[in-house]
Amino acid sequence: MKEMIVEKATEMFLKYGFKSVTMDDIASEMGISKKTIYQHFCNKNDLVEATTLNLFDTISCGVDGIREMGKNSIEEIFIIRSFMMQHLNNETASPFYQLQKFFPKIFSCLRQKQFQKMHGCMHDNLVKGIDNGLFRADINVEFVSRIYFTGLTGVKDNDIFPAEMFAISDLTKQFLEYHLRGIVTPKGLEILEALLEEKSFKSV
Repeated sequence: MKEMIVEKATEMFLKYGFKSVTMDDIASEMGISKKTIYQHFCNKNDLVEATTLNLFDTISCGVDGIREMGKNSIEEIFIIRSFMMQHLNNETASPFYQLQKFFPKIFSCLRQKQFQKMHGCMHDNLVKGIDNGLFRADINVEFVSRIYFTGLTGVKDNDIFPAEMFAISDLTKQFLEYHLRGIVTPKGLEILEALLEEKSFKSV
């Protein structure tokens, strides 16, 4: 039952927001009493923490699986982006804005975990890309891996990129292109432009 509660809560939090969804909402949606939820979670804060950690673990495992596929560095980045967008319901800004505003400690912990994971993945991706001649050998891997995280999280700032002006899916795609064009070699550029023209990448 605990796992089922976490799964349903995650779905609802991502759709409506971490603040907007109440324990009553979750209980009603599952057809159970609120008391049943409190048998597994002391309060909403505990449930929010459990859902964010569960979501992080799910995405981390998925990313690891993609990295094991043996794709080139450029294609790997696009596949990971598509995977994350699908699992985060296209990651509208509202749920995570609410998480940051109303559950700051949980948000801070999640952000640190995200940085550690993304930094490690991007560091390996860059090294592989350099070794394969797709990324310039003169880039500072440590800097680029960190600026990638900063940029990808920065475009989700609703104050700077308001939702009524920018769709988050378009923002992340544009950021990836912006990022990659700055570090690819001529060989890498050919692969990047070919991927940008593929329907499978245009549609996500």
